[in-house]
Amino acid sequence: MVIDPVCKMKVDKLTAKFKSTYNDKILYFCSAGCKKKFDDYPEKYIGKEEKHQPPMHGCC
Repeated sequence: MVIDPVCKMKVDKLTAKFKSTYNDKILYFCSAGCKKKFDDYPEKYIGKEEKHQPPMHGCC
């Protein structure tokens, strides 16, 4: 499992339908909406500290 960088949900990278590559790293997303948000402005989501925030389920 990996964490969607936009909404912080857990995503199974083996079955994830939505992926992007950024700086030679593959990122996985829970939905097309989260992928689009990331693709439109990746700097907003890269490097964010994961501070044990609960998942935000309103994105999907």
